[in-house]
Amino acid sequence: MNAPSTFIRETVSLSIEGMTCASCVGRVERALKGVAGVVDASVNLATERADVRLATPVARVDLIRAVENVGYSVSAGTIELSIDGMTCASCVGRVERALRAVPGVSEATVNLATERATVKGSADVATLIRAVEEVGYVAHPVDRSAAANAEADSKKEEEYRALTRDLAIATGLTLPVFILEMGSHVIPGMHHLIASTIGETASWLIQFVLTTLVLAFPGIRFYQKGIPALLRAAPDMNSLVAVGTLAAYLYSLVATFAPALLPAGTVNVYYEAAAVIVTLILLGRVLEARAKGRTSEAIKRLVGLQAKSARVRRGGIVLEVDVSQVAPGDIVEVRPGERVPVDGEVVEGESWIDESMITGEPLPVAKSAGAVVTAGTVNQTGAFAFRTTAVGSDTMLAQIIRMVEEAQGSKLPIQGLVDKITMWFVPAVMTLAALTFGVWFLFGPDPALTFGLVNAVAVLIIACPCAMGLATPTSIMVGTGRGAELGVLFRKGDALQGLQDAKVVALDKTGTLTEGKPTLTDLVVADGFDRADVLSRIAAVEEKSEHPIARAIVAAAATEGLALPALSSFESVTGFGVTAEAGGLRVEIGADRFMAELGHDVTSFAATAMRLADEGKSPFYAAIGGRLAAIIAVADPIKATTPEAISALHALGLKVAMITGDNRRTAEAIARRLKIDEVVAEVLPDGKVAAIKRLKALGPVAFVGDGINDAPALAEADVGLAIGTGTDVAIEAADVVLMSGSLKGVPNAIALSRATMQNIRQNLFWAFAYNAALIPVAAGALWPVSGILLSPVFAAGAMALSSVFVLGNALRLRRFKAPMAEPLRSA
Repeated sequence: MNAPSTFIRETVSLSIEGMTCASCVGRVERALKGVAGVVDASVNLATERADVRLATPVARVDLIRAVENVGYSVSAGTIELSIDGMTCASCVGRVERALRAVPGVSEATVNLATERATVKGSADVATLIRAVEEVGYVAHPVDRSAAANAEADSKKEEEYRALTRDLAIATGLTLPVFILEMGSHVIPGMHHLIASTIGETASWLIQFVLTTLVLAFPGIRFYQKGIPALLRAAPDMNSLVAVGTLAAYLYSLVATFAPALLPAGTVNVYYEAAAVIVTLILLGRVLEARAKGRTSEAIKRLVGLQAKSARVRRGGIVLEVDVSQVAPGDIVEVRPGERVPVDGEVVEGESWIDESMITGEPLPVAKSAGAVVTAGTVNQTGAFAFRTTAVGSDTMLAQIIRMVEEAQGSKLPIQGLVDKITMWFVPAVMTLAALTFGVWFLFGPDPALTFGLVNAVAVLIIACPCAMGLATPTSIMVGTGRGAELGVLFRKGDALQGLQDAKVVALDKTGTLTEGKPTLTDLVVADGFDRADVLSRIAAVEEKSEHPIARAIVAAAATEGLALPALSSFESVTGFGVTAEAGGLRVEIGADRFMAELGHDVTSFAATAMRLADEGKSPFYAAIGGRLAAIIAVADPIKATTPEAISALHALGLKVAMITGDNRRTAEAIARRLKIDEVVAEVLPDGKVAAIKRLKALGPVAFVGDGINDAPALAEADVGLAIGTGTDVAIEAADVVLMSGSLKGVPNAIALSRATMQNIRQNLFWAFAYNAALIPVAAGALWPVSGILLSPVFAAGAMALSSVFVLGNALRLRRFKAPMAEPLRSA
């Protein structure tokens, strides 16, 4: 066996998939122990984990192969790496190809704006880091701690200061060079002034010294990165700058110190081109670094919301401790004006809390005993104490930060085209530059060598893969950050692209269109039944259910002070109703379809049912002791934000559909009130997926839901949006999370998606159109018709402007105005 290139020493843990019994455990253990170098292997069925102890270095891939050979698999993990040294789209493609070539890697995406790589698979960190280093970059694991974030910010600030310092030095050295050379061509009489004072030779020597200093100090970064990349046959943007400026500089050196080597009429210097190119590109880098910092301001603001300390009751006294020392179950005190340090539930006191940075809602929310409070929100007037329910990475704020970071680091489908082009872009530019030189040298007018050199350098400098690499990720960063400020979290980056194409917005009714807190409005009993007796028996049965309608009935019985009879033989029939024995009598509760299945005729309540349905209420029935006993109606109030949100969706040109388990008459009554276009009624929980599939005939569907039974529909829709106040299961299945709990987030999310994608298209058009238009100009395409050539100096300026334009355009998304960003005012 060949020695593996990357080793894991001492102990390694693997997550094993596919084990079902003790035999599986034994099989996996024997397979791992059979790998040369393994001392012991312990496999746990409950945790589905294998801990392997090593005597000698063993490649992780060998352990994985051993597990796979006996029929099991090692689950793919996700590793995030911070990548240093990337400057353009070519760098991104090179790092991605290096990572994907590592055995065990199933997927790798690299983001130029965030300077991070996300790698999925079973490869270990050391192997990935080495793969990145082999193509000329530096990688290290992402550390999300506060200290690491502060260190990263400090490092970026230091880089920005270094760029600014080098730009100042380069500008100071370049200005005399530019004046000496270009002034002679532009300012009348200056050529004669220089010739009569210091002379042309002295002028060239001064330019040589100053340009050498520019290239050797502020500009050295381009050669340190560009030349090695060129020697590896993997040129990047730095290589273009290095080759272009060195060509101009070396030609000038020959003209200055060995003019006899050049053909007659070609002895000219281009020191100013080399110096000005470096200076202008440094200016672009400074502006780019500044703009990049602003693209991640939303994340920085979210991180800044995290409190540093908390006042915790311990041992009868209140101690101020670091927030990292707060444990679940601790009682934490919060004073007016302070940030809530961790998530929890209020146990004493009352106050109003500003939750705008979490939900996007500008109005403070009242909190009293039993209310949930969230880390990062700001207490307004009162003082209160709460019991901690989540700390550290489990808090909602930490999860929001994680979701936004993941979305910002994602790669949209539209990026695929960019990746294919940029893979060949820099080599193609260098080839074009060589062809440009050859054509001008062979067929151009005298001095052909000079024309060939100048135009080849212009081609090298004008090409800007930076703009291509930044076009998509910067817009994603700013767009998702703005979304977080509005309470719209894109959990998956491709949802940002998919949402713009939605033609239909399908809405679950309960908890989405409505408050999800129904109240009992009607109870009409049949002849021979007592209302109080019927309500107490129904409430006894519904007390076993967690359904909102059931809770409304139980609450009504409690309000009337009714004693509930003993219950037995409870059974729930999903999508139909429930049955049980309450006080010795069989009680059956459900919709008309359930009553029909049980053989109960509901026609005696037909007029009442029609009236209730027309009022938008949900009628259902109860049978007691084998006889139809009552018709019941529960109304779930429509959220105050719902009508305006639906109007906003219509204004965006979308069809709105409602999916509900209510009978059709009730559903259509609600739809008429809310001006909903399509109604899918009487749908069982497992029928929502089929309903989504039918609606797809109208176009791409965005589904909005909040319950556990919405999770399959959220996954089936082209884009799933979960109301943030809903269940964790629904949120996990969704592509977008609306933190406010209102439908206002839906038009905001769709409008933001459209604005972001429009911004990306503008950036990509600029990046590609810029190169498509200016590379031929730089090569001299206009010379035959107009006699115009593009100076390398102007090429450098245009190149710097290209990246700055893309970043500036992306930053416009920070001012995105959502359709429903303003607070609703009550009439």
